Amino acid sequence: MKLNVYLSGEIHTDWREQIIAGCKGSGITFSSAVTNHEASDAAGDVLGAEENSFWRDHKSAKVNAMRISTLIEQCDIAVIRFGDKYKQWNAAFDAGYCAAKGKPYITLHGEEIIHPLKEVDAAAYAWATTPDQVVEMLTYIVAES
Repeated sequence: MKLNVYLSGEIHTDWREQIIAGCKGSGITFSSAVTNHEASDAAGDVLGAEENSFWRDHKSAKVNAMRISTLIEQCDIAVIRFGDKYKQWNAAFDAGYCAAKGKPYITLHGEEIIHPLKEVDAAAYAWATTPDQVVEMLTYIVAES
């Protein structure tokens, strides 16, 4: 079985690399939003310079949205990571987009933020606390019976 997994959310730790390494050789392919913060913020600069930061952010958000919505549409499952240090509004948006599209997703976060993510977790197919748990689920899904 082939599986295409979209990795969304927190960009300050190596959780993506852990999952990709753990699934090596399984036939699972991965995609992600741009994880370089500066590059993501500058995605709309190709459309022209903006003096007002609102319009720069607006343009970049739309360019990034084209990438993200396309990758979510193409994935079979999304993994959405919420870190404990920063608020990941983009990850919450991605989870909502997956839920609205009927796209299965797994949330990945610690117990300390269960309460603020209760609605996001309620729509998820699973909640994991470690990248290893995600690896176990994904490799189970693609395993031959």
